[in-house]
Amino acid sequence: MSVDNTSRMLALLGELRRDRNGMAADAMCSYGGQYGVNYGVAAHTVRDRAKMEGVDHAFAEYLYRQDVRELRISALWIADAEQVTPADFHFWATGIINSEIAEQAAMALLSRIERIDDLIESWSQSDNILLGYAAMLAAARNAERDDEIALGALYNIIESFPDNRLAGQGAVVLLSAIAERNAEAVIHFAETLPQNATAQFIREEIEWRVAID
Repeated sequence: MSVDNTSRMLALLGELRRDRNGMAADAMCSYGGQYGVNYGVAAHTVRDRAKMEGVDHAFAEYLYRQDVRELRISALWIADAEQVTPADFHFWATGIINSEIAEQAAMALLSRIERIDDLIESWSQSDNILLGYAAMLAAARNAERDDEIALGALYNIIESFPDNRLAGQGAVVLLSAIAERNAEAVIHFAETLPQNATAQFIREEIEWRVAID
């Protein structure tokens, strides 16, 4: 199987490299670490090509282990969300090295998993804000989330990262999603936040984003 996966990986990489953009790769500046190899291919191009591979969880895991930006993003679109359990959270966490891959992971894979509440509870306790950021974005996209659990996780992140851009941005995205179902709960939540820079950013954003009819 490893030989087949290697052949498929090389074929996929060959296709993606046709759209490489060295200037774009040099200009990319994500919060966090850098990829070992980055061809600068547009994320939507990587997504479209990856979807042509179909769902193949084993192949996705193989690609995700590679320190190549385009292969890691591809893996997130090829993976089977139904196979992601809490036991797998650590595996996917290890590849989230910057804000771009956190956003791609949330959109492509993590937002579709069944155990979304377990994910946000677990990653909200991490000392790595990239995991909290990914979990917040994923939960915002998953209508099956428990909003009470999400709010508890958010509070923990805001306390743990009192002056962090990603913490604030991720929280605003998730709170906006929760507000679509319960605006009053979000406004009350914003009022009870601690006094720190992250919370102040959130309060300012929620003030104009969320209104009670």
